[in-house]
Amino acid sequence: MRIVSWNVNGIRAVHRKELFMPFIKQLRPDVICLQETKAEEHQSAIDLMDYEEYWHSAKKKGYSGVAIFTKQVPEDVLFGMPADIVEEYGLATDGYGDPNEEGRVIAADMGPFYVVSVYTPNSKDDLSRLTLRHKHWDPAFLAYMKRLEAEKPVIFCGDLNVAHTPDDLANPKANEGGHGYTKEEREGIDIIQAAGFVDTFRIFTQGNGYYSWWSHWAQARERNIGWRIDYVFVSKALKGKIKKAEIHADIFGSDHCPVSVTL
Repeated sequence: MRIVSWNVNGIRAVHRKELFMPFIKQLRPDVICLQETKAEEHQSAIDLMDYEEYWHSAKKKGYSGVAIFTKQVPEDVLFGMPADIVEEYGLATDGYGDPNEEGRVIAADMGPFYVVSVYTPNSKDDLSRLTLRHKHWDPAFLAYMKRLEAEKPVIFCGDLNVAHTPDDLANPKANEGGHGYTKEEREGIDIIQAAGFVDTFRIFTQGNGYYSWWSHWAQARERNIGWRIDYVFVSKALKGKIKKAEIHADIFGSDHCPVSVTL
């Protein structure tokens, strides 16, 4: 079974470039987790005969949004975070809006495990959303994953908007303390791992040079001056079932590339 995650940065744009269907043909995923769909289901020209489609779009048009496309019909699909967790962690409107209305989390009960597609809020260039991210979103999301895990193992994947270690970006010294590489954001991943979730890519591959996002500036992708900010994490109970974890830097269409695991 292959699960693929991709921040498409606008699914309609990728489809117009005629790059979405070749992506499916090349990787042949059983489950597709998308982020930044920037569309509602009825706005997409994509109609995949082999997949059931589940969308959780932002209320704001053309913004954010996550989806799960799956060949297997899930036992259940859960949209957003539970209301009690939202309340407990104070995950409320900030200067940018309500993160609970931005289409950031969708979970599918696949029987033996949950699959979750997540698009973590960006802390912004001026770090104006760092407090939301560090104090509210990260702990709330982890609490939700642990709640799901109390029922069955969890696979969560998506754009977490952080490079965890110096090996996860090309220029760590130059970006120290900047958005996506603050100690607070990196601590969020430390806490996820301490809670028992496993970064699947690092099971198989160590070192730097492996990235999933590149700036549009200065031919960053061609020069591989990038960041690894897209992840697939699994419950420790599933670690032994992960046979492969990959970054598909040869697939274009977005400023991110897909990442995947094979079970």
